[in-house]
Amino acid sequence: MFPIEIETLARLLIDEAREKKLRLTAVESCTGGLVAGAICAISGASDVFERGFVTYTNRAKSEMVGVPGDLIADHGAVSEPVARMMAEGGLANSNAHVAVAITGIAGPGGGTPMKPVGTVHFAIARANRSVVHRHEHFDGETREAVQLAAIRTALEMLREAVA
Repeated sequence: MFPIEIETLARLLIDEAREKKLRLTAVESCTGGLVAGAICAISGASDVFERGFVTYTNRAKSEMVGVPGDLIADHGAVSEPVARMMAEGGLANSNAHVAVAITGIAGPGGGTPMKPVGTVHFAIARANRSVVHRHEHFDGETREAVQLAAIRTALEMLREAVA
């Protein structure tokens, strides 16, 4: 279902999280649950994957993981502060030890000069550690290319957080 590189990253993540006895969660906007899907496509994912949140709308970000509406209004849904709050909210609203959050503009529409298509913010929250943020701009020709790049990055960041 997913490219072999993504399947391999997901398999490694599951093995590493299982070894460390860590549970994972994903809070996704522009990837619409595809990170959770990539993890759950691997046998044994239930050993480590606790739950996923698809927070596609601003309202969902607020209701499901507690991102304040004022924060979204001030910075926009695709921003570092919102990604950080999404990750923290993923931990707070699950039994996971590590949360990844993804918010971005997959396109082909929706971009602006300040936030063009391919802009994606990621955040990793892990209990008792500082939230890690990463900002990327993926030059994909298609929505699928941007989403696949975001899935790959999210899985890599989760692996780094689990290590």
